[in-house]
Amino acid sequence: MASAKKAVLGPLVGAVDQGTSSTRFLVFNSKTAELLSHHQVEIKQEFPREGWVEQDPKEILQSVYECIEKTCEKLGQLNIDISNIKAIGVSNQRETTVVWDKLTGEPLYNAVVWLDLRTQSTVESLSKRIPGNNNFVKSKTGLPLSTYFSAVKLRWLLDNVRKVQKAVEEDRALFGTIDSWLIWSLTGGASGGVHCTDVTNASRTMLFNIHSLEWDKELCEFFEIPMKILPNVRSSSEIYGLMKAGALEGVPISGCLGDQSAALVGQMCFQDGQAKNTYGTGCFLLCNTGRKCVFSEHGLLTTVAYKLGRDKPVYYALEGSVAIAGAVIRWLRDNLGIIKSSEEIEKLAKEVGTSYGCYFVPAFSGLYAPYWEPSARGIICGLTQFTNKCHIAFAALEAVCFQTREILDAMNRDCGIPLSHLQVDGGMTNNKILMQLQADILYIPVVKPSMPETTALGAAMAAGAAEGVGVWSLEPEDLSAVTMERFEPQINAEESEIRYSTWKKAVMKSMGWVTTQSSESGDPSIFCSLPLGFFIVSSVVMLIGARYLSGMP
Repeated sequence: MASAKKAVLGPLVGAVDQGTSSTRFLVFNSKTAELLSHHQVEIKQEFPREGWVEQDPKEILQSVYECIEKTCEKLGQLNIDISNIKAIGVSNQRETTVVWDKLTGEPLYNAVVWLDLRTQSTVESLSKRIPGNNNFVKSKTGLPLSTYFSAVKLRWLLDNVRKVQKAVEEDRALFGTIDSWLIWSLTGGASGGVHCTDVTNASRTMLFNIHSLEWDKELCEFFEIPMKILPNVRSSSEIYGLMKAGALEGVPISGCLGDQSAALVGQMCFQDGQAKNTYGTGCFLLCNTGRKCVFSEHGLLTTVAYKLGRDKPVYYALEGSVAIAGAVIRWLRDNLGIIKSSEEIEKLAKEVGTSYGCYFVPAFSGLYAPYWEPSARGIICGLTQFTNKCHIAFAALEAVCFQTREILDAMNRDCGIPLSHLQVDGGMTNNKILMQLQADILYIPVVKPSMPETTALGAAMAAGAAEGVGVWSLEPEDLSAVTMERFEPQINAEESEIRYSTWKKAVMKSMGWVTTQSSESGDPSIFCSLPLGFFIVSSVVMLIGARYLSGMP
């Protein structure tokens, strides 16, 4: 029986999916795209100061090795021979910035995570140096000058961390986003590791010219970044190097895509105008614009979608980015203790079926698309004495859907052709209440693949299709048909519009909370950026105190 099972499996492809809140390793059958096994490890996030978000690069690397080993053990228990794994793809959280010592392999500082806000004053001082009539940064990169992207994080490290400065002076420093750190480490590290990135990750640094597909000298001079520390830029599908340790030693790493590009590939959005939305720590809506760069008039980013081979053309996308989606559920769990597990939020929301006029704007890291407003902070408004944790849970899910609606509206205006449906993926899509809410708020059908691991699938497809591997065909006729679950709108358009316009009113109230000083120093105005939980807890404490003093029970 076991040998019969092995006979029909064919070549397998593995995918590292390194996200903001967890790392996973997944193994797919390259002929059927079936997921055979996987393992997941949660990753710690550190918040050393208000607005700062860091992770330990060594913990991230260790989690990758652990996930690979555990998945291989699970395959063994299923009687599947791991020698069938012919390639590995890497998908990663984008923009997160690492600088390490190429001689020792040691990180020189924690990874500065994409939603970190410490660089706000850096962004403001750089903005003053861009001529009003010639935003050469945006025209070359497709990106607004924002705390979100890697160049300003790297600039902060060069300005503030002596170990980084010294390593650059002594020619020991290497910079990379998470993909580069992982590929360099997995292919040998200090003993000959390959220092590279792919075009999708490079396009998120603000140092990369998305037209010429090269690091840009003018941009590097503007940000004062030494070009010698940057990785080599490769396509998203080619052999970068071989695994040098662990259960899969000798297997080529041959696919690399930033997580949102990987999901676009995994959802098979290969045609102009096809779009997908991924619900992870943040929320990211990408629309394939084909081989032309489309620049947004409505707050979206222009980015590289993929380049699936050294000699293959580059494809572009319009992207709407929301900083906080799944992270709001984790916040309700870890900071407020409203839920004990992320899955519990669906149960709470189902109990009430409405937010009862409560609106939650989770602008913990400012607002990304379409506002690009770093001064915003999280608010919950419309509270009454009737409001309870179930209503707040429902409002948190609605917030994810409203933010997606804002991006979809911007995308429809930029592209001129409204989307007829939205393809979705990511961990949060397991929440049926969220998916139904999303269809109601967008007022178009939401379509979810039965296998939601499309980010990992995209990385596996890129790796399996690489020249020299060739076990995964990307020809349209060979791509496996995917079964879909469909959510149709169940409320009338008028109700949808009323809820959306009230949400927009709440968004306006969330803006203008923080000054530059408050997010970067011990200025008294730090009060403005205290976490939302502080105000909720303080209000409860004051209410209890008032009741106690007045003799109320």
